[in-house]
Amino acid sequence: MAESLLRFVDVAQEHPSKRAAKARTTDFQEIYEDYLRPKAAEQAARCSQCGVPFCQIHCPLHNNIPDWLKMTAEGRLDEAYEISSATNNMPEICGRICPQDRLCEGNCVIEKGFESVTIGAIERYITDTAWDKGWVTPPSPKRELSQSIGIVGAGPGGMAAAEELRRLGYQVVVYDRYDRVGGLLIYGIPNFKLEKEIVRRRADLLRDGGVRFQMDFEVGRDASLQELREKHSAILIATGVYKARDAALPGVGLGNIIQSMTFLTASNRKGLGDSVAQFESGELDASGKRVLVLGGGDTAMDCVRTAVRQGAKSVKCLYRRDRPNMPGSMREVEHAQEEGVEFVWLTAPEAYLGDDVVRGVRAVRIRLGAPDATGRQTPEIVAGSSHEIEADLVIKALGFDPEDLPTLFAEPGLSVTGWGTIGIDFRTKMTNLDGVFAAGDIVRGASLVVWAVRDGRDAAASIHSFLQKKLAGQPNESNDPERGGSNDKGKSSKRASRRRVHQSVD
Repeated sequence: MAESLLRFVDVAQEHPSKRAAKARTTDFQEIYEDYLRPKAAEQAARCSQCGVPFCQIHCPLHNNIPDWLKMTAEGRLDEAYEISSATNNMPEICGRICPQDRLCEGNCVIEKGFESVTIGAIERYITDTAWDKGWVTPPSPKRELSQSIGIVGAGPGGMAAAEELRRLGYQVVVYDRYDRVGGLLIYGIPNFKLEKEIVRRRADLLRDGGVRFQMDFEVGRDASLQELREKHSAILIATGVYKARDAALPGVGLGNIIQSMTFLTASNRKGLGDSVAQFESGELDASGKRVLVLGGGDTAMDCVRTAVRQGAKSVKCLYRRDRPNMPGSMREVEHAQEEGVEFVWLTAPEAYLGDDVVRGVRAVRIRLGAPDATGRQTPEIVAGSSHEIEADLVIKALGFDPEDLPTLFAEPGLSVTGWGTIGIDFRTKMTNLDGVFAAGDIVRGASLVVWAVRDGRDAAASIHSFLQKKLAGQPNESNDPERGGSNDKGKSSKRASRRRVHQSVD
């Protein structure tokens, strides 16, 4: 039965049921149960249908959130799905892993006093229902085009671009160094946030629609970028960023000090049924260990919560600022605290301690001083505050930087910014190489999945425009540095820094 709207005045905010912490830390299953249909409709009816929807404005994809909330409240779920999927290639994934508390829900106009609409949970419910009902179909072009597009990277940005280009009729081939489609979605995000079957069915949908995947393929090893350019009408680089940042501290070479992606990839591979020698030997297994995670972003939260599920003796998260200044989702911090993670705020590592294997970290207390150029308070060391924190396993979750793609891809002419990201003309998404485009983290720096999807969609539209103009014999826009093109490393670097939205840094 359809719900009336504007129910926020008499219906309280209610998230889907969350499994008790004691039960959920014994496995890697998702922590939230599904909404029942009447409850989803009731919660969707809390939307105020405001004239200026700040939830939509603050969504990177500008999803038509009030519209699909209205359809859900009225029981028109098929229409809700059509509206939701029109702007998002993977709404059921974004509904699970987006930091809604910082994006759509955090900008809901009824948030103060009434609590925001549970947008993410309803988004997930709509698309999960669509999958169950068979409404989600492979991309089906109205006509086939002869031009082929090569996409480097099978993560969320590459997958979104592949779907958009395939719908237009292009022959799409996606190349990726890993053995499974999904990139970060498969190997970087734990199952308790995103079960791998959710990603696999998206990959299968693209395959069913005619997208071809070449896995275990490394550009620069199996083919140079130039060779791919000769093979395809256009290229999109959507590799993401995986080079871990490090802290040059004394003792960094000790055993049992590892990077976050090494730890998470091993855990995810184990969950997928792969044999992981380092995990089997206990090197990457947190079981029975005192675990210390350095960092305050979403990746750090993934690490601490994974360590708990692996049976760690204790888990601490060391962060040099306080909770309000954490870059990660506050909801994830709450989940971690419920699961027994101890947060050590306003503390920074100074050195790793031990002989051959780490036995702890020497740390110092921090106070927050005057704001820096970005507006954030500057961490300052408190004199005489040095102390030791015991640890058998230290996981560094300090963020990610781009790899040296010009060298890796055997294409020294590829332009990069001062940040190491690929330089593009932000109007056309094209690099300084004709017909070579770039999107996602490799352009903006380590960011959110939803931004990768947005960038992939935008790049697909730019590639289509480029090829149609080329087919019609029309000139494409120049990458002239004077017009803001990617050859201007200085300007490009400044633009990149302004667009940067870090997921797991500090």
